[in-house]
Amino acid sequence: MIVKMEKLEKNIVKLEITVEAKRFNESLKKSSAKNSKTINIPGFRKGKAPMSIIKKMYGEGVFFEDAINFCCDDTYPEALKEYDISPLDYPKIDIIEIGEGKDFVYTASVAVIPEVKLGEYKGLEAKKTEYNVTDDEIENQLKGMQEKNARIEEKVDGTVAMGDIAVIDFKGFIDEVAFEGGEGKDFELEIGSGSFIDTFEQQLVELKAGESKEVKVNFPEAYGREDLNGKLATFNVTVKSMKKKELPAIDDEFAKDVSEFDTLEELRNDIKANLEKSSKDREVKEFEEAVIDAVCSNVPMDIPEVMIKRETDVMLKDLETKLKYQGLELEQYYQYTNNTEEKVREFMKEAAEKRVKTDLIITEIAKIEKVEATEEEMLAKAKQVAAQYGEKDIDKTADLILKAQKQYLKIDVVNEKVIKMLVDSAKVIA
Repeated sequence: MIVKMEKLEKNIVKLEITVEAKRFNESLKKSSAKNSKTINIPGFRKGKAPMSIIKKMYGEGVFFEDAINFCCDDTYPEALKEYDISPLDYPKIDIIEIGEGKDFVYTASVAVIPEVKLGEYKGLEAKKTEYNVTDDEIENQLKGMQEKNARIEEKVDGTVAMGDIAVIDFKGFIDEVAFEGGEGKDFELEIGSGSFIDTFEQQLVELKAGESKEVKVNFPEAYGREDLNGKLATFNVTVKSMKKKELPAIDDEFAKDVSEFDTLEELRNDIKANLEKSSKDREVKEFEEAVIDAVCSNVPMDIPEVMIKRETDVMLKDLETKLKYQGLELEQYYQYTNNTEEKVREFMKEAAEKRVKTDLIITEIAKIEKVEATEEEMLAKAKQVAAQYGEKDIDKTADLILKAQKQYLKIDVVNEKVIKMLVDSAKVIA
């Protein structure tokens, strides 16, 4: 057998494989033995017709299809081994030459893991942004807690005001034709929340319970529905009743009611500490990403489509899992966001390609730097995972995780150590 290899673009390897005639004839014999028993020839018992008659009636290539499969199944793995190729997918087979008594020549094109040619990866410059907690952020947190603890009361007299909750019936029209999704009954709309488009909410201000109004609004150009993008809509709205929020005073009593603290000052300090931790985590995460981006920018690489597709599959599965925790199915998500699987996959494609490239580069750096994961480090990682799941017996759960997912834990630990090495060596720029 003779094998020639050619590297194509996008990390596709093309193998030209020549199989000697004698070996191909063995595959033809296997194909003949498999198929001749099923061939009916008038005047002969089933499976008993001479080979010469079968070929005369059905042509020389009657047994080629299975012979090709038998021969490729035998020779393709040998060709991969000869050039130490690890394929990512099934090959694309093209027949070059075939015939009884002839050498069988075919090509097999297959995607392979890209070769990673590292550039500089230590001591690179990366931007680090500091996020300082402001008094406004603390106040916004307090106001959010105040909103959550507001009392909702019926508003019997007066008119709709900003901050009120109007209970409304509405129906929307475009060019005097009602459109899908434009109708609601007993809908509770907080005026000023920005829940509805354009100036819809503001136009209800000063209406009384029982009053109706024709509200005109413009849908945004990029609303997400072709039948509504940029369109002028008219809504017939009736205010059925009103409610208003009674916000509690933000004082020591409020702090006692909504937290474990006795004073407002203690609550403020706790909010500040939590915000500072979140800010610090954000700084660290963004700096890590900036360092990794700097490393990746030094490594030109073509990622095979099959690897991008697989990573997109993983991302789509992650999305589906997150949605299920929220009580949503993937199809419902597509419907609510006016999306399709194709659109979501296309949106994810760039991120998927970036993730694949990053993983390949980190793996190569780990190999060069001889970064490994110890048993102790993998156990510690398993305990982190167990704690995230809220397990009570963390040690027992960690042991189970370590046994079932040791390879994944190893990859996580090694990746984290490589990233820490890159970050520690990086030069911070403002």
